[in-house]
Amino acid sequence: MNYEPRFYRRRHLAKGLVSFEVVYKQTDLWIAARLNLSKRAMKKVVELREEIEDFIKSFPLFASSFSPLRVSKTAPFIVRKMAEAGKIAGVGPMAAVAGAIAEEVGRELLHYSPEVIVENGGDLFLKTDKERLVAVFAGDSPFSNRIAIKIKPEETPLGVCTSSGKIGHSLSFGKADAVVAISPDTALADAAATAIGNWVSSSEEIEKGLEKARQISGLNGVLLIAGEKMAVWGRIELVDI
Repeated sequence: MNYEPRFYRRRHLAKGLVSFEVVYKQTDLWIAARLNLSKRAMKKVVELREEIEDFIKSFPLFASSFSPLRVSKTAPFIVRKMAEAGKIAGVGPMAAVAGAIAEEVGRELLHYSPEVIVENGGDLFLKTDKERLVAVFAGDSPFSNRIAIKIKPEETPLGVCTSSGKIGHSLSFGKADAVVAISPDTALADAAATAIGNWVSSSEEIEKGLEKARQISGLNGVLLIAGEKMAVWGRIELVDI
């Protein structure tokens, strides 16, 4: 699987907002808000990562399981959130880690800015007062960077998460160019994108992905792209760019 430079961030630089990056260990965030909140974001990232890493020390399977896991009610909130998302989507809890961190950082920053966008490796948490367009990057597919998902302010806070079997560094057992899952729960959107992508091993199996999407409760909609085929389920508005 090839790593792609994050040039796609330029596609959703939010007009009227201040953008900045926060990098800590493997967490690499692009954030847009009404003001530069990088110090507050960094503090939250460190806190979240420490909670996850400390939990993994006591329960190593949490980091490696491809199947849902149950965790104690006394586990940190983000750990419980990841486990619940994995349970609903039918995947391991780490499939939700990027989306969970994006949302928790975003919700922390909403105390200081009424609009916040957090991107974590292709997984987005958004709270916006304006319509925003999220461009879809799908590798070599002819749809790549040709379409965008319109996000309306009344739909937010919202998670928009992408999984691919061909690009990026996230593990997928499928071969879809892009699976985009949308949910008010960003951790669930992240886990769902992975779960759905695992079912699409070729463009001929795109319907299997849609069947999987319909089985996952809590999703607003899903976009699947495999080669020259595209399918949409649920409440998604696409526009040409």
